[in-house]
Amino acid sequence: MSKNIYNEFQIKELEKNPNVLSASERSISYSPVFKLKAVVDYKAGKTPSQIFIEQGFDLDMIGKEQPKRCLKRWRESYERFGEEGFLTERRGKGSTGRPSSKGISVEEKLQKAESRIKFLEAENGLPKKAGRARKAGVEEETILTAAEKFSLIEKTIRIHQLNKAVSYLCELAGVSRSGYYDWLKAAPLRAQRDEQDELNIVIIQEIFKSKKEKVGALQVKMIMQNDYSAVMNHKKIRRLMAKYNLVTKVRNANPYRKMAKATQEHRTCPNLLNREFNQEEPGKVLLTDITYLYYGKGRKAYLSCVKDGATREILAYHLATSLEMDIVYETLKKLKAAVGNQFHPEAMLHSDQGMHYTHPLFQSKVKRLGLTQSMSRKGNCWDNAPMESFFGHFKDLAEYKSLENLKEVKQEVNRVIEEYNHYRYQWGLNKMTPVQYRDHLLAA
Repeated sequence: MSKNIYNEFQIKELEKNPNVLSASERSISYSPVFKLKAVVDYKAGKTPSQIFIEQGFDLDMIGKEQPKRCLKRWRESYERFGEEGFLTERRGKGSTGRPSSKGISVEEKLQKAESRIKFLEAENGLPKKAGRARKAGVEEETILTAAEKFSLIEKTIRIHQLNKAVSYLCELAGVSRSGYYDWLKAAPLRAQRDEQDELNIVIIQEIFKSKKEKVGALQVKMIMQNDYSAVMNHKKIRRLMAKYNLVTKVRNANPYRKMAKATQEHRTCPNLLNREFNQEEPGKVLLTDITYLYYGKGRKAYLSCVKDGATREILAYHLATSLEMDIVYETLKKLKAAVGNQFHPEAMLHSDQGMHYTHPLFQSKVKRLGLTQSMSRKGNCWDNAPMESFFGHFKDLAEYKSLENLKEVKQEVNRVIEEYNHYRYQWGLNKMTPVQYRDHLLAA
């Protein structure tokens, strides 16, 4: 019995651990499998505290002395009675601690041993999956859900005809016998759910494949709702994608980019925007930046873009093979043409402190357009986060790495930005595309 007194919240947290059969205000009942593993790990050189931490226990909750007390008792039981001491041990008032063999025949002992072997064989045959978070350097361990344990028990009994071993297998797996029978009764409902899942996954797979496996649950939901007139909860979509192994391709983190140092003539501007990216007025906040695109056999192109902070629409962009100043000058020209030289009266152009944006001539051109210039703080990418986010999505959607020449890359850039502006629904834009949301704001 623990010296601690556990409250209701702590009891619930303890019972979430698969190594705990039950918990009360004054005691914790551990599973026989965990006890046996703890003794084996202790003999292998692990400390009691390390064993408990690796199995997901919070020592501040159960008490720092609890592992040592438990291991002492379990080791004594193991030395006296062996493995059977854990699987059939009796505790409580009047108990000697010796496993009860009364009424247990040799045949029953053999059946228990066979049941345990068959169950562990079935468990080891499961594909490995990530368990709970462990400390750095500690190997993660497979943790089964209650439903998976019930399934293992049913499979073991059915295949090996161990009908009399239900109670023993439930105890071995650390689940209740009543829970197992409830799970069996619910089989028709699970079959009905699986049948419905088979129908629902068809449309999700179609969308997922059409978008080259680069969309997540929220994107699938919006495409389904807008293009297929079908409504499905995004949590259900996420569950089905996990069930049928539809894993979204995730972009790699961008390597750190070193820009050329500015000269003394270059001047930075204050961060006037201060991360107020969306001011619900199209054309008021304009964000700009440059990213690189590797294509062909190690060749590099550069993409300069201007994004509307309110609608997330890409208003202007220019692709070049050089980082010379022309890339930003051409972007400004295209921006002027895109808005018909009718800029918002309080329009602000926000960028990082790159050499292009601190250049005196660039700043002069921005001023002639009637734009106020703002810059992120040095080394702070969050001050221009929406622009960084767009480049990330762009590299997810674009297939440019295998292209051989700049003409093909330009065609792919045009295609992706057209799709992004007109056909990519966004959760933060009331499930509209950037162009739809711009029209919505202007009509409001």
